[in-house]
Parts: sequence; structure tokens; C-alpha cells
Amino acid sequence: MAYAAELALANRLAEAAGAAIRPKFRGAFEHERKHDASPVTEVDRAAEAAMRAILESERPDDGIIGEEYGRSNEAAGRQWVLDPIDGTISFMAGRPIFGTLIALLQDGWPVLGIIDQPIAGERWAGVIGEGTTLNQDPVRARSCPSLDQAVLATSSPHYFTSQQADPYMKLAAKVGGNERQGTIVYGGDCYNYGLLAGGHLDVVCEAGLEIYDYAALVPIVEGAGGTVSDWQGNPLDADSDGTILALGDPARLEDVLEAMG
Repeated sequence: MAYAAELALANRLAEAAGAAIRPKFRGAFEHERKHDASPVTEVDRAAEAAMRAILESERPDDGIIGEEYGRSNEAAGRQWVLDPIDGTISFMAGRPIFGTLIALLQDGWPVLGIIDQPIAGERWAGVIGEGTTLNQDPVRARSCPSLDQAVLATSSPHYFTSQQADPYMKLAAKVGGNERQGTIVYGGDCYNYGLLAGGHLDVVCEAGLEIYDYAALVPIVEGAGGTVSDWQGNPLDADSDGTILALGDPARLEDVLEAMG
């Protein structure tokens, strides 16, 4: 399998992050607000530090892009992308729907991704050209005959800007066959993409994401037979604008783009 050694390393990174996270879940920890007003805890920082220590020791020539400690070795063609706790608010609230995100970029393109939920013990893994797994068992996204039969997920409508809210609401009006009450799931952050890869959701629509929020999601969704793009239908890379559409059934992409237009 391509990237077998890198996948084994990514699994070890997930274990290291989980070891820092689990003892603090629903416990006492320090937290503060970052410059963008988003929360960060001592656990976020400890989990990223644990992963970076392994990479710096074993892959010193690779670059690192981390949410909490920034970038190192930016000229490297291979970049490890780390989000120690995607869904920090959920972690702080004691909700086990956050996840550790680990990705590998090759020349700016995501080639490997992991979503690890260390409390439930669920780990999705995807590698370019390979099928996606959940705890090493294959998973597959489901087909969706039409948008009126789709289940849509987003972390929160409050994360959209005023310009982004209108396209999202147009899409929301098309799903579930009811313009007042579509079939929509709120909350979940990265966990939604694992659920989509496993055939439980049909569409995830988000905006305002950074590279560490989305890089790991691409190989996982695509390896399960789905597709990931920005709101214009373009594939995601290191320079994407942070708008995200993930679909379990690629045949519905044009329908989603038309609904949002």
C-alpha cells in the first residue's frame, strides 16, 4: 500500500494525542481565548506538542502545520498537518464528538488523513488511492438519489458570514423535502465527515475552515467513494478558500452547487 509507513506513523501520532486528551476529558483544565476569539485549552497544546515531538524526532526533513504551534520547515514538499482537537468547544462541554485530525500533504495536496475520536475509540483513516477504514474495517459512503432525500450537516449556521449564510440557507431549503424543516444535523465538526464516510450523512457544508481543519478530511471522504470540494466545486489543496462541501454521492454535487447558486 502506498504511504504504508506514513499511515503507521500517523496512527502513532493519534495515539500520542489521545494519551494527552483522555485523562482531561470531563475534568479540570486551563483554557483561554485566542486572537480570533476561539477557545484553546492546555489539552489542545499538550496533544499537539506530543505529536510534534514524534515528527521532529523521526521526520526532521518534513514540514509541520499545526493549529496551536504554527508552521515549521515550510519549504518541505511533505507537510504534516495537525489539529489536536477539532471541536474544542465540544471537548470543553464534555461531548465526545470532537476529533484529532492528522493529514499528510504532498506538494500541497492531501494524500493521507486520520480522524481520531479518542473517547469513543473511533478512528477513520484514508490514503489516496485506497479505501477508507473505521478501526481498520472498510467503510463506504451511501448513494443519495436526490437532495430531497439527503441529510445535511454543519457545525453551526452561526459560523457563516452574512454573505455565506444565503447560499447555505438555499441548500438547507432543498434537503429533506421540507422548506421549513429540512433534514439537518447541527454540531459535530470533523466527526460529521467520518459519519458521511460511513454512510450516515449525505452532505456536509461549512465555511471558514483552515488547512488544519480540512486537509485530513479529503482522503477519508474520497476513499469512501465521496467527493470534497470548495463551494465552486474545485478540489481542495493547501490554498483553498476554506469553504467546504463534502458529499457521500458525487452525483449530487451539481445539484448542491445549483441549489447554492
